Amino acid sequence: MLLANKVVLVTGGAGINGLGFATALQMASHGALVAIMDLEGARPEEAARRLGEEHLGVVASVTDKAAVDRAVEQVLARFDRIDILVNNAGITQPRKTVDITAEDYDAVLDVSLRGTLLCSQAVIPVMERQGSGSIICISSVSAQRGGGILGGPHYSAAKAGVLGLARAMARELGSAGIRVNCIAPGLIGTDIIKGKLTEAKKAEIAETIPLGRLGRPNDVAGACVFLGSDLSAYCTGITLDVNGGMLIH
Repeated sequence: MLLANKVVLVTGGAGINGLGFATALQMASHGALVAIMDLEGARPEEAARRLGEEHLGVVASVTDKAAVDRAVEQVLARFDRIDILVNNAGITQPRKTVDITAEDYDAVLDVSLRGTLLCSQAVIPVMERQGSGSIICISSVSAQRGGGILGGPHYSAAKAGVLGLARAMARELGSAGIRVNCIAPGLIGTDIIKGKLTEAKKAEIAETIPLGRLGRPNDVAGACVFLGSDLSAYCTGITLDVNGGMLIH
C-alpha cells in the first residue's frame, strides 16, 4: 500500500469521469484517506461515498479563499492532517486570442492558477507543522507546446503559470520537507472533450502520438500516486509528462 494512512485532498474531484476522481479512487486503493473538494452542484459528498464511508466530501470553490480555508478545516477536523494536495481543479475554453474577453480570462485564470495558489496556501502551514507533504499541480501539455487541442491561449497561459508557481513553491518549501511537482497531461479522454471531438478526429490525433492512443484518467492518476508516495521522495520541482509521447523534448 503506497499511501497507507496518508490523507489526500483532491480539488475538482467529484466528476466521476474526470482526472480528479480517478486520482481519488486510485489513491484510496493504495490506502489513502481521501477528501474530495468541489462545487456544491458537483456533489463531492456523493463522490466521496463512492470511495467508501471513511472518505470525505467538502464543498468549496477553489477561487474563494474563505471557502477553501473552511474546507481545509473540515478535512483537519476529520483526519487531523493533510499529507497530499492534488491541485486538479481547472476549466478550459476554446477561444482565439482576439476573442478572449475579460470574463473569459478571469474565469480560466482564477480556477486554474488562483485556485492552485489558494489551495496550496491553505495546506502549506499544515504540512509545515507536520514536517512533510506533497503538493501535486495539474498543468497541461498546452503550457509546454503553446496551445492544446481544445483550450485557448488563456488556458495555455494559466497552465504555464501553474508550472512557474509550482517550481517557485518547490524551491521555497523544500527545506520544510514539502515537495511540489507538476503533471502535464496530454489529451485525456474525460468529460471535458466529450462531444467536442469526433471519433474520426480522435483517431487522427492518436496517429500522431507515439503510444497510439489518447490518454485515460487512470494514466494521470497513476502519476499522482507516484508523486504522492515515497517512491518520489527525491523529486521536487519536476514536470512529469503524461502524454503518450505527444510532446518529446
